[in-house]
Amino acid sequence: MEKDELLERYAAGERNFRGGDLIGTSLKGTNLSGANFHEGSLSEVDLSGANLSETGFMEASLSGANLSGANLDGADLSGANLFQANLRGANLTGANLKMADLTEADLTGANLEGANLWGAFLTGAKLNDANLPKNVSP
Repeated sequence: MEKDELLERYAAGERNFRGGDLIGTSLKGTNLSGANFHEGSLSEVDLSGANLSETGFMEASLSGANLSGANLDGADLSGANLFQANLRGANLTGANLKMADLTEADLTGANLEGANLWGAFLTGAKLNDANLPKNVSP
């Protein structure tokens, strides 16, 4: 799927992009709140500064994605592959990261207050200055 097609369909009210292929696409600063990218291929995508609140990325591949400064408030990233993803300064308040692969992800300065990190893989993740849920310690 091309960037223009995605944005046109989103603007027309469509929210279901399940299984979509957006590998390497730049969607920097876009508003895709409430969209569904379940099982999507979003590796190396640039979503920095994007509004992704309440967006579904269940079991999606976001390895190497740039999500720095993105608003992922209430997003569902359960089972997502975020290997080496850039989440610096991202708002992950109340996000579901259950069983997500955050291996070597950069979460420096990210807000994870109220996030569900149950079973998440955090090996090698950078958590400097991250605001972690009260039940998780670095």
